Amino acid sequence: MPHFTGKVALVTGAASGIGAATAALLREEGATVVGVDLAGDGTDVVKGDVTDPASVQAFVAEAVARHGRLDVVANVAGIIRFSHVEETTLADWQQHLAVNLTGPFLVSQAAIPHLAADRGRGSSGGAIVNVASIAGLKGQAYTAAYCASKGGLVLLTKSMAVELSARGIRVNCVCPGGVDTPLIGGVVSSIPPDATPALMARLDSLIPGLVAPAAIAEAIAYLASDAASMITGTALVIDGGTQS
Repeated sequence: MPHFTGKVALVTGAASGIGAATAALLREEGATVVGVDLAGDGTDVVKGDVTDPASVQAFVAEAVARHGRLDVVANVAGIIRFSHVEETTLADWQQHLAVNLTGPFLVSQAAIPHLAADRGRGSSGGAIVNVASIAGLKGQAYTAAYCASKGGLVLLTKSMAVELSARGIRVNCVCPGGVDTPLIGGVVSSIPPDATPALMARLDSLIPGLVAPAAIAEAIAYLASDAASMITGTALVIDGGTQS
């Protein structure tokens, strides 16, 4: 039986990459999915901005109004750019924090009242799964803003897991290494031309290649499912052994 039959899931960053793979998998597993993205077309994916509190309130409210409930939130939307720390502009720093950290905070905050166990679910509430990064667990060169935002997201996940456990809401995150998404070309092109090879080698994984978006989607679906009912506050690493 599909794991998410009768459940409603909200997925940010759903227009491409990990978000699109997650939305597709949750649908295959029986969920009604509301995808959100800045590039949303207004039909399959709602147009929304995770950094704008009014936009967040509107698309969460729309999801609940359409389907009457909310069971899963997957905070996938994110950005990354490389630069020397002294060349990172304040605008770039603020955008990383806004999308990668404030966005999941705002979406989770808006969704919590609809995820809580006291919303007609008996003793079981909903689940939030955030997409963090191994860069939130281990420093890497030329990505100070990204590391700071994803490190903050890991601890936001753990803090919410502790606090929301009393309301039956589980909160976890996945920490991928390099993922094969449409954005990877732009990310690679932002690596400084004078980057130190030894520092870049810290990104190499034991298993060659990039992680497939579908593999991250599978991990998100697992953490959001009843199969993970005793898992909260965890940061699941999927990086081909980069952390080893």
